[in-house]
Amino acid sequence: MYPEDLIAPMRAELTDAGFQEIRESDAMENAISHGKGTTFVVINSVCGCAAGSARPGARMAVANASKKPDHMVTAFAGNDRDAVTKARDLMLPFPPSSPCMALFKDGELVHMIERHHIEGRPADMLASNLMAAFEAHC
Repeated sequence: MYPEDLIAPMRAELTDAGFQEIRESDAMENAISHGKGTTFVVINSVCGCAAGSARPGARMAVANASKKPDHMVTAFAGNDRDAVTKARDLMLPFPPSSPCMALFKDGELVHMIERHHIEGRPADMLASNLMAAFEAHC
């Protein structure tokens, strides 16, 4: 686990943008599987690609999309273990990665961005990818 005071600003980057922070397995399952409409899930991380592209890209997409997800949730890899494990179970067949981002529609995974899609890509490229997914599914 990372010290909470270290990751608090990283959590806030998403919660300040309207994401609901989830730390428990049941809450994550309810948000994804039992939520109607679309749910955008961001598995947050301390790594450089999360800071450089993933969090900024997610925030840009949400701020600028003409169609937006009905729900936005986040959990922190390494700290919110139960919530992250449940999210990853629901993201199968994709292997675990952090950071990562997924869009679910009525509980079904419809779009996935894995860590290897994030690394080395600018935030605006990720935002464009996400906005296209929002346009198609939201």
